[in-house]
Amino acid sequence: MTTSSLLAADAVLEKVATGATWAEGPVWLPHRRAVRFSDIPGNRILEYSEVSGELEVFAEGVEFTNGRTLDLDGNVVECSHGRRAVQRDTAVGPGDAHDPTTLVDSFGGQRLNSPNDVVVASDGSIWFTDPSYGIKRPEEGHAGEEEYGDRWVFRFDERDGSLTPVVIDVEAPNGLAFSPDESLLYVADSSLSPAEREAASSARPRGRAIHVYDVIEGRHAKNGRVLTEVSPGLPDGIRVDVEGRIWSSSLSGVQVFAPSGERLLDLPVPEKVGNLCFGGEDGAMLYLVATTSLYRIRTTTRDASTAARAAHSG
Repeated sequence: MTTSSLLAADAVLEKVATGATWAEGPVWLPHRRAVRFSDIPGNRILEYSEVSGELEVFAEGVEFTNGRTLDLDGNVVECSHGRRAVQRDTAVGPGDAHDPTTLVDSFGGQRLNSPNDVVVASDGSIWFTDPSYGIKRPEEGHAGEEEYGDRWVFRFDERDGSLTPVVIDVEAPNGLAFSPDESLLYVADSSLSPAEREAASSARPRGRAIHVYDVIEGRHAKNGRVLTEVSPGLPDGIRVDVEGRIWSSSLSGVQVFAPSGERLLDLPVPEKVGNLCFGGEDGAMLYLVATTSLYRIRTTTRDASTAARAAHSG
């Protein structure tokens, strides 16, 4: 596939909504035909409807939600900075109201930091990143301490209630995604922008790489290595398409990488991109949350995770 063929022949970047402070955590809801996303400093959840073309406030006072995805049953699994938790919301149909229940909020008796982004594997396990932005930045949550002493990626298995650290060597784990066959886990490191902005002299590392790990037995992440660095800016939210390409947010827009790390596409966006998701009726519309606004552009591909959900429902 050539670089230009990643986007539809008539693709045009379109701003469809605006009014957020810092937009994050988009997910496509097929039953509502809408994109749901967070305005983290505004402490609210917004929804853009493809049916009406309007942006509405879905819920307010939501404890600083961030990244979200769908579980195998089509419910929303989302991260809450304020609750320091990963939670499930079944409000995915027309007229449903936000009513989340906590899935996990502690590790070894100590509170999580501020779960940031989340993916659900085909076995139903929930993998999420836990940097400290929500407890170190006043506009993104509530002040707090890193109780377990670090910032990790975890795997939560509802079947037995186990919570297991799977990646402990990324300084500020942020976005994450699986390869189409779930043999690889990609983790974005956003530590170039540390949670404690004033800690300029900190000895802790700074990075802006996308890391990749081999997933062993569906439970372990091994053999971590740097896939590529994202510049300008850093990687925040990432997605993987059905061909295994990695779509990453950046300061300048969206960058697309081959599984080898080769950069295939630079898509300029007028505002700093925080995250992205595939959506639309055919799954080929790429939605971007970029600072204050929601943009979209038509692609020629779909999200890899749709295959796992399709297999589950079939």
